[in-house]
Amino acid sequence: MKFGIDMGHNAPPDTGARGIKYEDTLTKDVGNRVISKLRSLGHTAISCTPTSRMRSVRQSLATRCNIANRNRVDVFVSIHFNAFNGRANGSEIFAMSSGGRKAAKPVLDEIIKLGFFNRGVKNGSHLYVIRNTNMPGILVECCFIDSAKDMQIYDSEKMANAIVKGLTGKVVSAPVNTVPDEEDNTDTSVLRIQKALNRLKITDKNNRVLDEDNIIGPATTSAIEKFQRIVGLVPTGRVNSSRTWAAINQILSKRLVQGNQTTGAIMKYIQYRVGTVADGIYGPNTEAAIKKFQQQNGLVADAIIGPMTWQKLIG
Repeated sequence: MKFGIDMGHNAPPDTGARGIKYEDTLTKDVGNRVISKLRSLGHTAISCTPTSRMRSVRQSLATRCNIANRNRVDVFVSIHFNAFNGRANGSEIFAMSSGGRKAAKPVLDEIIKLGFFNRGVKNGSHLYVIRNTNMPGILVECCFIDSAKDMQIYDSEKMANAIVKGLTGKVVSAPVNTVPDEEDNTDTSVLRIQKALNRLKITDKNNRVLDEDNIIGPATTSAIEKFQRIVGLVPTGRVNSSRTWAAINQILSKRLVQGNQTTGAIMKYIQYRVGTVADGIYGPNTEAAIKKFQQQNGLVADAIIGPMTWQKLIG
């Protein structure tokens, strides 16, 4: 079969919900796993997610439908995560046609087996991507990212397996290779901090790139101290600082940064890189500095730190 897999949002200004986790990150992780697993089972799986910034949310939605329709996929699957009030929880799937409802039920059945509350298969006739695709389509709301209960259950590999098994009746037991969410990275080795600081363009006290030698020497210590000062931490130079690792992992996760929704370490690092005062507060000077950085790097000067701007910042 030929499947169209839409990793919800991930195309500014079409961005997802925020909670304990970020929807854009989770839909991309699950979606990439689903695509890889479907292909390993011999199916054709096409990503319907836009690969560049869109002019509007409507254009983003239309692009997804156009990709699915142009490739004449058999089933369209849009992957999302819910957020509401911190108490709502569970999984639900939206569909419209009889074919869509037929595809939705086994997928939801498999997700519910993971321990999520069953919110049912619901009418998706109000959803753009369900209305405007020419084949049976489903929109999967995997669970609630602002629910502590759901996030304790949630596992991206198990969720992808459930979706694939629901769609095909089969599952790939071996995990597929995907880009990890750096915020969950537990590696706190000297080598990793050296690699991370080089990626973040943090040099030592002599403005030199660090040798990635897994040795905690004066150069590495001075670079750690420099990073700690930039993000507003006490400059101890210690590699085992949990707050330092939290800041590094948050930055490497490359979350969408838009307006004053982001403060603290991430904002201070961005301000440092774009050459303005690193006070952690998004204001007119920061907005202007981000736009200037984007213009200098051939990007759309919208002051939004999305995938393309992050690529220029840290690769």
